Amino acid sequence: MRIFLTGATGYIGAAVLDALVRGGHDVTALVRNNEKARGVAKRGAHPVIGNLNDLESFRGSAEAQDGYVHAAYDSSAAGGPTIERAALEALIAAAKRPRTGAASAPASRFIIYTSGVWILGKTPEPVGEDAPINPIAISAFRPAHEQLVIDAANDQLRTMVVRPGVVYGGGSGMIGDIFKAASNGLVRVIGDGNNHWPLVYDRDLGDLYARLAASTDAGGVYHANDEGDERVNDIVGAIKPYLPVKPDVRYVPIEEARAKMGGFADALALDQVVRSPRARALGWTPTLHSVAGNAARLLEEWRAKRK
Repeated sequence: MRIFLTGATGYIGAAVLDALVRGGHDVTALVRNNEKARGVAKRGAHPVIGNLNDLESFRGSAEAQDGYVHAAYDSSAAGGPTIERAALEALIAAAKRPRTGAASAPASRFIIYTSGVWILGKTPEPVGEDAPINPIAISAFRPAHEQLVIDAANDQLRTMVVRPGVVYGGGSGMIGDIFKAASNGLVRVIGDGNNHWPLVYDRDLGDLYARLAASTDAGGVYHANDEGDERVNDIVGAIKPYLPVKPDVRYVPIEEARAKMGGFADALALDQVVRSPRARALGWTPTLHSVAGNAARLLEEWRAKRK
C-alpha cells in the first residue's frame, strides 16, 4: 500500500517507518529539511519536505495515498494541539477523497493516530482499551483528537488510535534518559519510584502499526505495551550491575519536580498498569517483555546508538 507518514524521524515514527518498509509498503514521509529527507530516503521512504503547521506543504502528497499514519507532534510549539488538529483534519479530508485510482488500490483507506497511555491517568489496577479516560494535564488535548479520528470512520475509511506505553530501545526516550543519567552517576526519580510504567520496545511498537495497516477489519483504539508491569525502581536497579560505577539515586518530591519540569513531572510519577487485549487479538505479541530482564542488551543498544 501507499502510506503517508508524519513523524518519520521521531522516536515512534522511525520505528513505524522501518516496520512499514519491512512490510513492503510504499511510504511517503513528511520531514522538515533536506538532511532529514536524506535520512528517510536511505531507509526506504520517499521524503516530502514540509511542516505540520503548513498544510499546503504536504496536502498534495497526502492526496495520493491509501493509508495515513500520524506519529508526529511538535511539543516545542505553543500551539502544538491546534497544529495537530488541523493536520488531522487535512489527513482525514485526503483519506475521504473520491477514488479515482487503479484497480489494485485497497478497498478502503485507513488512518492511524498516535495518542498515548497517559490519557488514561492513574491506573494502579490493570486496564484495557475499554477503560474510561482521565488524562493528565499534558495529555488533556488528546481525547478530542482521538474522537475526531474515530468519528471519521465510514465504509471506505478505517480509523484507529494507538496508545503506546513508554517506548524503549535505541538511544532515545524516557528509558534512554535513565541510561544516560545512570551513566553520568546520578538518577533522579520522581516520587518514590514504586510507580509502574507500561513499556513497549520500539521495534515491537512499529510492528503493531504495520499489523494494523494490513488488517482490513482493524478499527478503534489499541493499547501497545509489553505488560511487564515494571516499576521505575526495578528498571534503575537492573541497570546498576552493568555500569562501571553504580549511580546514586535521588528521589525527588513531586512538588519539587513540578516546579522544575511542569506537567511532565506528573507523567514520570504516574502509576499505570495497562493491558493490550485488542492489539493481542490481532496476533500482536511483543518480542521483549521487560526492560529489567534485558538491561544489559538494552544498555549496549543505547551505547551503540550514541556513537
